[in-house]
Amino acid sequence: MQTASKPRETTVPIMLRGGRVTGSFKENLLDAANRAGMSANEYVLQCAAEKMRRSGRQFSGIFHPNDISEGVI
Repeated sequence: MQTASKPRETTVPIMLRGGRVTGSFKENLLDAANRAGMSANEYVLQCAAEKMRRSGRQFSGIFHPNDISEGVI
């Protein structure tokens, strides 16, 4: 018996630009991303995905199971 699988979505680039933050925020963001073993862009995208999932949005993504925390901060 063959199971039906969802068609794989294509990936597209996302350009996040124009944000301005304080030096201490940037320093802490880079430190947190480094400690998580990812780039600042990956870290920000994962944080955004967690927030969107908590608000009930459904999406597929480049995430692996358990990459996105389902808990409330």
